[in-house]
Amino acid sequence: MGVLKGKTALVTGGSRGIGRAVAERLARDGALVAVHYGHNEAAAMETVAGIEAAAGRAFAIGAELGVPGDALALWAAYEAHPAHTAGVDILVNNAGGATFAGIEGTDEDTYDRAHALNAKAPFFVIKHGLARLRDGGRIVNVTGTPEIALPAILATVMAKGAANAMTRSLAAELAPRGITVNSVGPGIIETDLNAGLLADAGTRAHLAARSVFHRVGTAEEVADVVAFLASADSRWVTGQHLDATGGLQLSLV
Repeated sequence: MGVLKGKTALVTGGSRGIGRAVAERLARDGALVAVHYGHNEAAAMETVAGIEAAAGRAFAIGAELGVPGDALALWAAYEAHPAHTAGVDILVNNAGGATFAGIEGTDEDTYDRAHALNAKAPFFVIKHGLARLRDGGRIVNVTGTPEIALPAILATVMAKGAANAMTRSLAAELAPRGITVNSVGPGIIETDLNAGLLADAGTRAHLAARSVFHRVGTAEEVADVVAFLASADSRWVTGQHLDATGGLQLSLV
């Protein structure tokens, strides 16, 4: 409790699922949290209200990602909010989405959309945020796990892989400023976005069996990993990808 007191965090896609759990956890640890949303303002305001009800501090900012000029619009929305601070200590690139198509079903528009949201957006959110990110800060990219073959979302997997590669190279570039850059790869997680998929008992059992714990994960479990990377405890960890899949690869061995 309070390990992030005096810090400011920005969480993209912070209104739902993993992003919401991350925003709630960072606020519980004492940070002022900017909860970003793309379209669902009501969900973002609900997240902010929940944080405030728990004696935390947060505010919502809206900007669609995956479109031209998205990163500049996000930072403009951040600076326009009266609750914002002059600098940011923690940037969590969580916003993303899956495009369901294999290689034969992926046209150029589908491919471009997947990369615009999952790779290009975090790249430029970081680029335009560097002047605002304080020295000694933290960047955490919520991406995917590259060791898993997921042909049904091929373009998305490629984009997530690009974000993982960016993480490693950026860690070396920003090290002189004391900024750490890491990524987290969630497994099968219980979120509202997965609710329809997990509602089928057979599908749920199949996906749960892929973890060595034989269950699906929770958003809070991923948020705990992100919180570690956002804290001073992770100061000697950078350029790393943390697997938060509940041992999914182990079950495939």
